[in-house]
Amino acid sequence: MATSPSHSSSGERDPERSLEFEFVRATENAALNAIHWMGRGDKEGADAAACDAINGSFDHVDLCGEVVIGEGIKDEAPGIFLGDRLGTWRKGAPKFNIALDPIDGTTNISKGLPNSISVMAGVLAPAKGTAMLNIPTFYAEKLAYGPAVAAALQRDKSLRFDLDTPVAEVIAKTAKILGKDVQKIVVVALDRPRHDSIIREVRRMGAALRLISDGDVTAAIAPSLPDSSVDLYLGVGGSPEGVLTAAALRALGGDLQLRMWLRDDEEKARIAKDPMAKHLRRIFHADELVSGPSAIFCATGISSSWLLPGVKLVGHKAITTSILMRARSRTVRYIRAEHDLEHKRIPLRSQLRESKV
Repeated sequence: MATSPSHSSSGERDPERSLEFEFVRATENAALNAIHWMGRGDKEGADAAACDAINGSFDHVDLCGEVVIGEGIKDEAPGIFLGDRLGTWRKGAPKFNIALDPIDGTTNISKGLPNSISVMAGVLAPAKGTAMLNIPTFYAEKLAYGPAVAAALQRDKSLRFDLDTPVAEVIAKTAKILGKDVQKIVVVALDRPRHDSIIREVRRMGAALRLISDGDVTAAIAPSLPDSSVDLYLGVGGSPEGVLTAAALRALGGDLQLRMWLRDDEEKARIAKDPMAKHLRRIFHADELVSGPSAIFCATGISSSWLLPGVKLVGHKAITTSILMRARSRTVRYIRAEHDLEHKRIPLRSQLRESKV
């Protein structure tokens, strides 16, 4: 009888290595199950399809996966929520804290726009508490930058900036660190009225601005990707997405600054008794948001983004591209898979069986 990878001697030493491709299979299946919703104007339908595939993909994997960072709560969409379980939870299976967004960019997929991915992160669960910080506010202020900037901020105090630094100074210091003219600095932000002051300041400085409609995980990771041409990500976005970004940046060497952002007095009252409420003004970095010696991050493109190409349908085949990272080794893998749709089956929890794509 074959031994489950999670029970093998190598699995006991390094469960991440045994299970990392199960995470990729899950995001691949989510992307394949959601692609048919592209441009149909139904973001909830797309999200439900991706959630169904992720749940089904893990239903036969020997894993005790607790969702400590879920999605969907802020807009009451279907989702995989805080406290949900992934895996068989068989005795002896490795325990993981999991963060996920079955679709980051649901509005984009509903409108047939670029920049949507299925994304997950996992960390071996510590003996007490969790390895991923659960931010109680729906949204958070974010500032993301790549490895060269992160290293310079650690090395030289005169170059440091944070979320309280004026945008113009952040751009000027980034330009100095990277040896670029300010006009060649590329800043990405969500196209939202709440970012009007950021947009004005970036334009006043003469830096290049790229506005996105949705999907800020890819945008915040982009400054750490050598081929993205993006230097900074600024603005307020989803808090769960911030933790997912942090897992990727742990592997890429970049950094993220994040601070809770209150929408209104009602939210302030809602989180008043949460232990995190005393840290409302605190700025967290990537290694605080996702702690521990390592983390797995993976994502599969649904529609194309800075991070990944989207699903490509060619005749009876679907081509997916995924990224898989491990923080411990800083290994980054790109995985291109061709799926024969005449034979491909996806395990769906809703049907308790595998289903054709």
